[in-house]
Amino acid sequence: MLNHSFFFFPQLTTLGNLTPLSTVFFCCDMQERFRPAIKYFGDIISVGQRLLQGARILGIPVIVTEQYPKGLGSTVQEIDLTGVKLVLPKTKFSMVLPEVEAALAEIPGVRSVVLFGVETHVCIQQTALELVGRGIEVHIVADATSSRSMMDRMFALERLARTGIIVTTSEAVLLQLVADKDHPKFKEIQNLIKASAPESGLLSKV
Repeated sequence: MLNHSFFFFPQLTTLGNLTPLSTVFFCCDMQERFRPAIKYFGDIISVGQRLLQGARILGIPVIVTEQYPKGLGSTVQEIDLTGVKLVLPKTKFSMVLPEVEAALAEIPGVRSVVLFGVETHVCIQQTALELVGRGIEVHIVADATSSRSMMDRMFALERLARTGIIVTTSEAVLLQLVADKDHPKFKEIQNLIKASAPESGLLSKV
């Protein structure tokens, strides 16, 4: 007998198409004071830098926040902020600040946000839920997102996926944005991903 509940989908599937002209990258709170506390922080920095390089190559706007930088420090030096649209201090956990909403309003046709940084279960989760509530499709880069606790990280990713937010990887995002081997920037993106991104503890939790 068929289990009909298997075929019941409570919401429409989010397709998650990405194009450079309709996408903005959000880099959340990748700060120095988090370095000793966040699981796999070195891996997260490495992948975050790869994403920001990809954004520069493809001309995608980047918005960066720093949580209470007076106490938690600035964005880590390994993250190159050259050319980013906005770097904002904040005390609110979500990145959805009035200045960020104003910046998004200045970019025509924004449909998707690619979101990464720390912490998955706090600032990332609250940012993602606020953006979705405003009608923006959110892609969370699992290999560029972490927490102090793997339990918090993995439960947050699971919760977010259940709400229709796309949980993906850095390589999937970059290749989706170029979409075609004949894209004029494909070779530059290919060079970024020649070495596989570190798995940052994700595979051990699958």
